Amino acid sequence: MTSSEARCYHGIDIGGTKIELVSWRDDGGELQEVFRERVATPGTDFNEFVAAITGLVARGDAALGPLAQPAPVGIGLPGIIDSASGRQLSSNVPALNGRIVATALQDALARPVIIGNDCQCFALSEAQGGAAAQAPTMFGAIIGTGAGGGYCVDGRLQRGFNGIAGEWGHWTVPATLLAQYSLPVLDCPCGKSGCLERYVAGPGLSRLHAHLGGDGAEPLLIAERAGSGDAIAAQALAIHLDLLGHAMAGLVLSHDPHVIVLGGGLSKLAHLYPQLPAAIRRHLFRGVQAPPVLPPRFGDAGGARGAALLARQHTIQRP
Repeated sequence: MTSSEARCYHGIDIGGTKIELVSWRDDGGELQEVFRERVATPGTDFNEFVAAITGLVARGDAALGPLAQPAPVGIGLPGIIDSASGRQLSSNVPALNGRIVATALQDALARPVIIGNDCQCFALSEAQGGAAAQAPTMFGAIIGTGAGGGYCVDGRLQRGFNGIAGEWGHWTVPATLLAQYSLPVLDCPCGKSGCLERYVAGPGLSRLHAHLGGDGAEPLLIAERAGSGDAIAAQALAIHLDLLGHAMAGLVLSHDPHVIVLGGGLSKLAHLYPQLPAAIRRHLFRGVQAPPVLPPRFGDAGGARGAALLARQHTIQRP
C-alpha cells in the first residue's frame, strides 16, 4: 500500500471485557474520528474473537465510505508477542494465548494488521497530538493494573529488537530499597522475582498499604486517607513515591526523555505531578535533571487512537 492510498485507519483497543474500534480519516496529518463502536470481548473462543473483529472492521469500513481503500488496522493488545514464534503471551484474553493473532486477523481482514501492546499505543497517542506533542522524545509510563510503557522519538514509536521497548515494570527493585523498607521479594507472573510492577502498580500500592498494617485499600482511597491525616496511608504513598522515583530515574538514565507522561489508573493521583520529579532526582547522580512529568491528554480514550497511529506509522514513512 502506498502512502497516497493510506488515508484511513482503524484503531482497535482490546481489553479483557471490551473491544473498542475507532475508524479515522487522515486529514492533512490529523486523525479525524469517523466511527466508534464497542463490543464485549469473547474471552475464551478464538473464532468468536476473530469474528468480533471482522464485524467491527466491516462496520467501520462502511462508515468510512465506498471510496476509501481497505483501511489498515492497528491493534493495541495487552501482553507481549513471542519474537521467535509470533504467538501471543500473557494476555488477559485467554482465547489469544498461544495464538498467532496478527496472521489470523490479516487472513480474515485481507489487509495489513499491525499489533502493538496497549502501553505502546498509549505512548504513541500522547506523542502525536497529546501531552508530549512538542517533545523531541517522550516516555509514556502506564501505572495501572500493571506497569509498562512506550518510548517515542520525533513522534514515532521505538519498539526494539523484540518489540518490547518500554517494559520498565519488569526491572528489578534493588535489594537496598527492599531492605530499607523491609519489603518482601515478590514473585511476578512474568517468571522473575522482585519486579517493580509488583510494588508500584495499583495492586502494588494496595499491597504496600497492607504491608504497613493497613487494609490494602485501592490507591485513590489511600491518597484520600493520606490527605485526611492517616499516617499509614501517608507512609504507603511515601514509599510508593520513592520506588516510583527510582523506576523513573532508570528511564532517565536509559532513555533520557524530554517528557514523561503518566497513564493508567494511578495517573489520577494528583500528588505525583508536583512530587515525582524530586523523587526522581534523588536517584540520579549530580548534574542530571528530571524531565517534566505530565498527565495524559487522552488517557483511556487514547488506546484506539494510538493503535490507528501505529498502523499509520507502518504504512507511511513519517507521521
